[in-house]
Amino acid sequence: MTHRPKTRPAFSLLELLAVVTILGIIAALIVPRVTSGTDTAKVKTCVHNRTEINITVEQYHLQTGNWPANDLSDIGANGNYFPEGVHTCPVTGVPYRIDPTTHRVVGHAGANDHNP
Repeated sequence: MTHRPKTRPAFSLLELLAVVTILGIIAALIVPRVTSGTDTAKVKTCVHNRTEINITVEQYHLQTGNWPANDLSDIGANGNYFPEGVHTCPVTGVPYRIDPTTHRVVGHAGANDHNP
């Protein structure tokens, strides 16, 4: 009787390499879709924020007869208009401001193209 040493079943190096390659290909396909979706969401959020701020600026003008400060400091300090404070642009991180001639919110360049 010959005694064979017990061998444990294991994956070969070639099998592990194949799995890692397949996972790399899947990651290469998925990651760009996720990151571009994040950028699109930020632009849409910026457009939504600008719309909400424009509505609030118009309400402020109707109620007080004055336009708010260009940096929105007076309207932002009033809890009746922005209880959580004035948002900043999610794309650039810069606070929104008002154009002194049009009294409309100015945001990043990408959102200007989609501003209602």
